[in-house]
Amino acid sequence: MSYLDELFSVAGKTALVTGAATGIGRMAATALVKAGASVMIASRKGEDCIKVAGELNGLGAPGRAEGFAGDVSSEAGIAALVAEVKTRTDHLNILVNNAGVSWGAPLENFPYSAWAKVFGVNVTAVFHLTRELLPLLDAAASDADPARVINLGSVMGTQPLADDAYSYTASKAAVHHLTRTLALEFAARRITVNAFAPGPFQSRMTAFATGTQEQARHVGNHVPIGRIGAPDDIAGATLYLCSRAGSYVTGAILPIDGGQSVQHGLTLFKE
Repeated sequence: MSYLDELFSVAGKTALVTGAATGIGRMAATALVKAGASVMIASRKGEDCIKVAGELNGLGAPGRAEGFAGDVSSEAGIAALVAEVKTRTDHLNILVNNAGVSWGAPLENFPYSAWAKVFGVNVTAVFHLTRELLPLLDAAASDADPARVINLGSVMGTQPLADDAYSYTASKAAVHHLTRTLALEFAARRITVNAFAPGPFQSRMTAFATGTQEQARHVGNHVPIGRIGAPDDIAGATLYLCSRAGSYVTGAILPIDGGQSVQHGLTLFKE
């Protein structure tokens, strides 16, 4: 194995990626399978996860995938998912808390229920699932190779931008803060905790705005780097944080947004 391969290797590692049937979760799961990891894919739509796992196993990659249903929207659902994972492995090197929901409505009629629903999946489930899987993460963790947790935040959690998704943007800011909190608490356990803060990518959640190539180009024109995100952008970040290359990184909120997190309309003296 070359130095580069060794540095970024996740070969032989076991991972769980929630909400991985589509979008960014699928991109992360694909990267891990292609790089040699064994990846469990779970979401509410178990049939979709089984299908995606079959497609990933058909790539001829060194890793493998297995898909099954897992609902993180309730305490009972999380307990069932944890029990299912424990039947499949006694350790977990990588946990990607990707499952998430959004809700859009104008300020004037944004519903009360949208707060509990969105925070329940986007924040509460991240904390509760991670805590319940700590025994498996502990079993995989070591000084030389910490266990890894990656949470899905958003550029909307770093910029004061709602776009009618008030509970979503607040929930992602909470994910970022929770990530830093758990990073400090888990450091002694040799578990790193980081978050992605993606900008626009094609996914089921963003299909209304990026579903066609024309729409994707339009959205990309508002990104400083001039395009929306691509699967390899998620793949590179995933392999970095989950391999030896990222073993000393914890508490980071990694912007994968083409420059949106530093974008502003301010000018002082230039004009």
